[in-house]
Amino acid sequence: MIPSIVAIPALILLLTFIYMILFIFLRPNNQTKRPPGPLALPIIGNFHLLGTLPHRNLQTLASKYGSIMSLRLGQVPVTVVSSPEAAELFLKTHDPIFAARAKTQAVDYLFYGSKSIVFSEYGSYWRDMRKMCAQHLLSASKVDLFGPMRREELRIMVKSSLEPAATIGEVVNLSEKVHQLLEDVVYKMVLGRSKDDQFDIKGLLSSCLSLTGAFNLADFVPWLETFDLQGLTRQLKETSRALDQVLEKIVKEHEQALNVQKDGQGEDFIDILLSLLVTDDERNHEITRDHIKAVALSMIAGAYETSAVSIEWTLSELLRNPRVMKNLQDELETVVGMNRMVEESDLSKLNYLNLVVKESLRLHPVAPFIPRASTEDAIVDGYYIEKNSQILVNLWALGRNPRIWSDDAEVFYPERFLNSNSNNVFQEHDSQLPSFGSGRRKCPGMQMGLTTVKIVMAQLVHCFNWELPFGMKPADLDMTESFGLSIPRSKHLSAVPTHRLSSKVYDE
Repeated sequence: MIPSIVAIPALILLLTFIYMILFIFLRPNNQTKRPPGPLALPIIGNFHLLGTLPHRNLQTLASKYGSIMSLRLGQVPVTVVSSPEAAELFLKTHDPIFAARAKTQAVDYLFYGSKSIVFSEYGSYWRDMRKMCAQHLLSASKVDLFGPMRREELRIMVKSSLEPAATIGEVVNLSEKVHQLLEDVVYKMVLGRSKDDQFDIKGLLSSCLSLTGAFNLADFVPWLETFDLQGLTRQLKETSRALDQVLEKIVKEHEQALNVQKDGQGEDFIDILLSLLVTDDERNHEITRDHIKAVALSMIAGAYETSAVSIEWTLSELLRNPRVMKNLQDELETVVGMNRMVEESDLSKLNYLNLVVKESLRLHPVAPFIPRASTEDAIVDGYYIEKNSQILVNLWALGRNPRIWSDDAEVFYPERFLNSNSNNVFQEHDSQLPSFGSGRRKCPGMQMGLTTVKIVMAQLVHCFNWELPFGMKPADLDMTESFGLSIPRSKHLSAVPTHRLSSKVYDE
């Protein structure tokens, strides 16, 4: 028997030899060049180049290898896209080929085997689910339906939490307040309930997003799944079981409450989805309880995390840029006046707010990448992209490309969008900034997400003046980010509010 101290290096050498043989002799036999990229190591490929902030490291690599760059993560070929022209080729010109999502352990365990619209495979099932969500959950009428609830939750937060802090000049943890607000809004909208201690949905959701955004070695080197070197498989199983128990109990509560209506106009998303179990005969695929739980989880994750992260970054930039804050408050004073809170009907008139939100999404995209996968071999811009390649459109790099945004690409300057057809600044054809994706897999919840971000931002800035605490200067505010499925602030944002409106306004 070979001692383990010898066996392990021998195994590594054997695997390295096998990898080199496969790499040399089993490459596709074609004359078309692959995208340039760094040399991949045996077994791990280019994993060592990702670091803790892959979006930044991949931007640096793209400056050397080009806007269409080739990597290999484990056994999986990966193409990284870092310019708007290249993004348009993958997300629009060749969209049908790259409309798939990569299969991962996290999606299989947490999202009921890709049953949710976000992670489902491209095909008839995905089209059916997208149509259902767009028609019954995310339509303009549904955005308007939940408007009064959003307004009331905002009023409660302002009245019960922020107004007392403004009266005594207390430091407010804005990150915490925004997340609490969005938690209340999303739970009522999707689940029909306020948050409570009975279910740790927030904790489970945080684990879910962290695990889904993690680079799992088993996704890229499948034979490593058995060893669970990172411990992710165990965590996925535990989180999956806990999430399913919570969601199943909530679905049962809805069934017992008899809130399901035949016209599909239930009180929340769960009600609406339950109504579709029996009333919608136009679908080609059956809707089961697992589908309901998968869609509900996707809606919670999408609406809660993305909106909260976007609001945090926008408030951060306003605190760092008093000029922009004053311009926005001047617009609010002109359009809304100083005798009432902002209504969602005001949003269409707040043009500068629109620019502020877009500039924030340019510098701080909610998700670092738009992930896609190729369903067949393809030639893009003269480069060979093999079937089953993963595509990562680096949104973070697109928003900071000096060739597109000039030398002040790192500066928060909303006015840069004044001459870009800004009445509807999130048009799908805007390949310079596909904040909500593009093509067939563009985010169907864009309107609901933007409405939530804008009304919260407008209300906080209209009701209060904000200053950094402890004499901190704007330039000293920590703006570092963390990496995951989203890229939130690495540290909580704190500020001191003072009154702009009379407290009587909050009682109306």
